[in-house]
Amino acid sequence: MSTEGPPLNEFGLPDGLIPFGGLSNCTLALCPLETSVFQYQPSIPAQAIIIVLFALSMLVHIWQGFRYKSWSFMICIVIGCVDECIGYGGRIIMHDNPFNFQAFLMQIICITTAPVFFCSSIYVLLSRTINYLDPSLSRFNPKWFILTFIPSDILSLIFQATGGALSSVLTGDGQRKIGVNISIAGLVLQVFTLVIFVGLFMDYVIRYHRKSGVASKIQVFLGFLFASILFILIRSIFRIDELIDGYNGPLMHNQGLFIALESVMVLIAVFCLHIAHPGLAFGKDGYRVTSANVNDSGSYLETADQDKVHQEKVHSTSGASA
Repeated sequence: MSTEGPPLNEFGLPDGLIPFGGLSNCTLALCPLETSVFQYQPSIPAQAIIIVLFALSMLVHIWQGFRYKSWSFMICIVIGCVDECIGYGGRIIMHDNPFNFQAFLMQIICITTAPVFFCSSIYVLLSRTINYLDPSLSRFNPKWFILTFIPSDILSLIFQATGGALSSVLTGDGQRKIGVNISIAGLVLQVFTLVIFVGLFMDYVIRYHRKSGVASKIQVFLGFLFASILFILIRSIFRIDELIDGYNGPLMHNQGLFIALESVMVLIAVFCLHIAHPGLAFGKDGYRVTSANVNDSGSYLETADQDKVHQEKVHSTSGASA
């Protein structure tokens, strides 16, 4: 009497069962958890708490945005928070069925790309901060922070979203690796951009401090802004390490590390931006009038006039924080 079982496919499952991809038909009743892409069931309480925190931060950012009329900053943050909520919603769906391909697409694309929008808000904010404080100390016109870093951010977004989609829909480990590599390229570009940005950010702060000193209120603002960048940078480095071995790497199967180095890092970064908010640092009019050191033609004011404007700002900021 033969003891051979049914023939197994490339996934080590009975022929006809597919654990991953657009043709996935596995469920926990049919396939072992170890054959799923994560090899674990995402924790519902953890994902729910993360969604609630992102939603709460989004609501506060909306309130701050309307209070201080910081529209572009608010819009970028809101899009990023919505992206995160959708992504973690996908992970909740995957708890009951870790083989759900649509839910996997939701989380891999949305969670991977959401920090790009937070970075965009930070790039715009630093440009306007330099204009507000003293653009003469910047090594180049502050508008180039927007014209250089935002396109880089968009390119990073395209790479990460495209790579996430391709790595999910292509079949076979070799083809799937192409999509993963595109995602990694987007993350590497994001890390490279952030490192350059941090260098220019620190350079300006040091030059400004040497010339004028920094009021305590601005110190807090700049400190939390820098912290936000740092946490996003840590997260991006982790995601590169996670994806370097594709979907079969050990980090892809570690839920604790994912929550600690992806979810928590980005949450802290977004909450830091409540304190590093332009309205809190510059007041209701400060965020909108960020080109007071520039004349109508777009060129810098003469040094004497610029210093006068700058001292008035420092005085008003110091008085407000007293």
